[in-house]
Amino acid sequence: MTTPAADLVWPQRPEFAAMPPALRAAAQARRYAAGAALFKLGEVPQRMFYVARGEVRLGRCSPDGGEIVLQRARDTFLAEASIESPVYHCDAIAAEEAAVLAFPMAAFRLALAECPEFRNRWMSHLLREMRRSRTQCERLALRGAAARVLHYIDSEGVAGRVVLPPTRKAWAAELGLTHEALYRTLARLTREGKVAVDGQVARRLPGKPAAA
Repeated sequence: MTTPAADLVWPQRPEFAAMPPALRAAAQARRYAAGAALFKLGEVPQRMFYVARGEVRLGRCSPDGGEIVLQRARDTFLAEASIESPVYHCDAIAAEEAAVLAFPMAAFRLALAECPEFRNRWMSHLLREMRRSRTQCERLALRGAAARVLHYIDSEGVAGRVVLPPTRKAWAAELGLTHEALYRTLARLTREGKVAVDGQVARRLPGKPAAA
């Protein structure tokens, strides 16, 4: 399902504020059901996607048939490296019903080449994503679910307070845990007085040392 650019609700982000009118006019809003593919391994990149609602995962199949998740995209651009790649090196699958903005790749490249402000905002976005990826790699290298939960609150939040992903299942996936393991860990951290969770907000309680 697609929607013309005139009817789009634009995200309040610096990249969109600097986006040239011609690129905005070329955009489409698309919806994908859970399990639907935005693109597949080996296809030529035709569009740059922004995941406005829901979650889209980049992944490949491991030799034993399992899924290797490379990116979990929510409220961000998807597969940014495809802008310089002749083919996709992974699949993009909607993990749940997703709404995305789709920009023709040729128009996106032209906007980066001709609009310095948009190019600068795009570079800032890529730097933020690089820092986020490094932080996530550091978190996933931690041993133990509790260490990952505490690291998430410290690194993604402000002053020991963080707004959580929409569901516990989504948070568990971001932490590299099963949702059962996350529930058990949260219950233990709550009993120990280290963490308090109120709806979609998690807080570090005072007097507790940071995760190693």
